[in-house]
Amino acid sequence: MTIVARLRAAGCVFAEDEARLLSAEARTEAELDTMVQRRVDGEPLEVILGWAEFCGLRVVVEPGVFVPRRRSELLVRHAVTLARPGAVVLDLCCGTGALGAAVAARAGAIRLHAADIEPAAVRCARANVADAGGEVYEGDLFAPLPATLRGHIDVLIVNAPYVPTDAIAMMPPEARDHEPRVALDGGQDGVDVHRRVAAEAPQWLAPGGHLLIETGESQARHTAEAMAHNGLTPEVCTDDELYATIVVGAGG
Repeated sequence: MTIVARLRAAGCVFAEDEARLLSAEARTEAELDTMVQRRVDGEPLEVILGWAEFCGLRVVVEPGVFVPRRRSELLVRHAVTLARPGAVVLDLCCGTGALGAAVAARAGAIRLHAADIEPAAVRCARANVADAGGEVYEGDLFAPLPATLRGHIDVLIVNAPYVPTDAIAMMPPEARDHEPRVALDGGQDGVDVHRRVAAEAPQWLAPGGHLLIETGESQARHTAEAMAHNGLTPEVCTDDELYATIVVGAGG
C-alpha cells in the first residue's frame, strides 16, 4: 500500500500533501515508515514533522504542545494593526509562541514577551521567539511576569482554552488525545480562563492598551461581557473564511 493510500485509509483528508511533507522530512525509508505509522495512529502531523506552518513562519512543535491553528491568524492580523514600533506585546497562554512570533515578524520592532503554564510549551516558545528577542516565562497566567511589565503592556494577545469541558470528548482525536488538557478545557461554558484574564488585564495594560482574546462563536458574548465587566470596551470580530472569532477589548 502506498503512503498516500495508508494515510487516506486512516482518514487523512489531505493525504497527498501529508505524504509529501513526511517524505521530505524523513532521512531514511525506515524513518519514513515510522512517521507514516505515527500519523496513521492519530498523532498530529505537526508533532511528527517537528514544526507547523503559521503565518508564513515555520514554528517548532514538540509532543504534548498545543498545535497552532490557522484560525488564529485573525488575532495576529488585528494585533499587528495595534502594535506600533516599540510596543510591548505579551502573548499569554502562548503555547508554541507562534502568535507572538508572527506579530513580531509582521509588526517589526516590538518588545515581545510570552508566558505559559506548560514546560513543553515554554521550551517551544523560547525557540520560536528567539529571533524576535522575546522573553518567555513559565507559570499561571500573569503570575510569572516581572513587575516591570505591570501597566506597560500595549497589546495583550491571548489564545486561552475555550472549549467547554463537556465538548472536549467530541474534539478530533489528534487534539483530544495528544494536546494538553490545560490548553483545551475552558470550563463549563468555555470562558473560565477568559474571565480570569479579563479580571487582571487592566492592571497590566498600558494607557490605551488592548486585550485581544481568541474565542468561539458561542463563547464570544461571554468573553465580551468579561471584558466589559472589568472596564474594557469590547468589540467582537469574525472571519468566516477562517471560521475565527476574537474579542478586542480597548482600555482607557
